Amino acid sequence: MHCLFDMKEKPYDFRDRSFLFARDVVAFARVVAERGYILRRLAGQLVDAGSSVGANLEESADGQSKPDFISKQCIALKESREARFWLRLIAVSEPDFALRAKPLIAEASEFVAMLTASVKTARSHASRGGAA
Repeated sequence: MHCLFDMKEKPYDFRDRSFLFARDVVAFARVVAERGYILRRLAGQLVDAGSSVGANLEESADGQSKPDFISKQCIALKESREARFWLRLIAVSEPDFALRAKPLIAEASEFVAMLTASVKTARSHASRGGAA
């Protein structure tokens, strides 16, 4: 399994990076889901949130307006936080997964930081991203 956290250099583009994150979340969730009913449920929640980050970033790229762009970025931010939550919960619920979850938790945290900055920038620049 090739994972994002094995890469020496992460892509600069949010969308490319979020796609790799979603890929790695899916791979991790497959392993987690094999551990029984409860972890299968947590893995499903993780896949929903982890893949939604990228889906909303793709949508934001072609936002119909600046408010639409900001809205999609905010959803991606919320999903990043949610993915981080599920990763942390899986790691503490099943300590065998803690080491594997750690780089994904770090990546989700980086998305939170990057998207927080992106939303703040978009909100503070009236001319950026088209008409408000």
